[in-house]
Amino acid sequence: MMKALRVRDLMTTQVVTVRPTDTLRQATIKFAVDNITGAPVVDNRNHIVGMITENDVLELILKYQEKLQSDTTFHNLLAIPMDGEIADEKVAQANKAISDMTVETIMTRSILTTTPDAEIVEALKVMMKLNVNRIPVLEQGILVGTISRSDIIFYIYKKKV
Repeated sequence: MMKALRVRDLMTTQVVTVRPTDTLRQATIKFAVDNITGAPVVDNRNHIVGMITENDVLELILKYQEKLQSDTTFHNLLAIPMDGEIADEKVAQANKAISDMTVETIMTRSILTTTPDAEIVEALKVMMKLNVNRIPVLEQGILVGTISRSDIIFYIYKKKV
């Protein structure tokens, strides 16, 4: 009988994390530089306190965008870099509010976690059902890795090569 594939066999252990007090500017830079779509939010002891994704940031930008749109002069927030110079006062304020906001303001607090010994199939079922891309992997409450859909796809690809 084939041994069940475990989370520990496929998980990423070099996890990019953010702190609750990091600004959205800092988090967004990490997303871009590390080419990731989200990250666990951890405290100083590496205990997970939440998750933040590019969706969280983009939804926030859209909320501000809608507020601006109701004004007479319309500007596109997505066209402006987070640290760009902006002539329009309202757009500048919105941009600064988003950039300086802390991660803990918009992170998801109730998060699903798994353990290194969980079966990959179970982790994948949960990801698909809840439509999440990654699940933090904890051992005795400490973040030790993440398992993502990409990790699973990469494993399947590697097996075929």
